[in-house]
Amino acid sequence: MSFRLEKISKLIKEEISLIFLHKIQDSSIGLVTVTKVDVSPDLKNAKIYLSIFPNDKRDSSLTIVKEMHGFFRTELAARMTTRYVPELRFFLDDSADYVEHIDTLLKKIHENDNQTDK
Repeated sequence: MSFRLEKISKLIKEEISLIFLHKIQDSSIGLVTVTKVDVSPDLKNAKIYLSIFPNDKRDSSLTIVKEMHGFFRTELAARMTTRYVPELRFFLDDSADYVEHIDTLLKKIHENDNQTDK
């Protein structure tokens, strides 16, 4: 990834995070963290990965956020000085779930090792 793409990705990540923090007051969404932003080389599209807590609200919260994509793009346009504001697409970041799953597996292996040592 080029320096320019990294810089734009960081800017979008920061600004979307601030929009969630200051502009979105909907408690039904839950706690949202922007974990990663991938911008296409032509700066026309951006994939925004979100981590949402609590886990039982993930799907409904993501649906609400996807419906608000126009609001996010408008807010982002007011905050950015680039020629184009990318089309925003939101996705769930499930890397935390993967880490939790691996951690659970390691604990099971460790417990099995302790039982066989006895």
